[in-house]
Amino acid sequence: MVLEMFEHFLSNLPNVTAETAADLDEALAKIEQGGAFDLVLLDLNMPGMNGTSGLSKAIALNEGKPVAILTSNPSQKVVSDILSLGGAGLILKTTSLKDLGNEVNFIAAGGRYIPVDLIETQRVKTQDTTSTPLSDRETTVLNLLAEGKPNKEIGSDLNLAEPTVKMHVKSICTKLGASNRTQAVIVARDLNLI
Repeated sequence: MVLEMFEHFLSNLPNVTAETAADLDEALAKIEQGGAFDLVLLDLNMPGMNGTSGLSKAIALNEGKPVAILTSNPSQKVVSDILSLGGAGLILKTTSLKDLGNEVNFIAAGGRYIPVDLIETQRVKTQDTTSTPLSDRETTVLNLLAEGKPNKEIGSDLNLAEPTVKMHVKSICTKLGASNRTQAVIVARDLNLI
């Protein structure tokens, strides 16, 4: 039903004729039989896609014409993979019908399209991972904690008294919202701080 509605909507756009396929194999067969399409739009989760590997197959068959991805909430890795493989862009399933028509026409005309929301999300994530609540000394102590070193050894490595190391560990735990040194290391890894 969704495929039929999608085909019906796109076919009603000016100068657009749409065909749909239930899975990647059927889509590839249609490209092989009918020749290159002005635009191939693949659902990232359609059967046979196997992540973005289906994108490469469609690009190879579509004779240099644009191939883009339709998906819901892609990770930044998926967005990066789509672009590095030569994909013409990405259309979100949450886009409005008006925007869908514009995005399809833009990509079919040779443009590369990534929704601004995804670019903004990437920018915010980059800012989040590059800014750290920890001082340089705390980051150094945290890295030694990640190596499993006890406070006494950290103090020896950094030429600090053991109570000073304990103070840094306590500060690290507070800033990262961790209840102990092990949890602090786990949180820091999740935040790409180490």
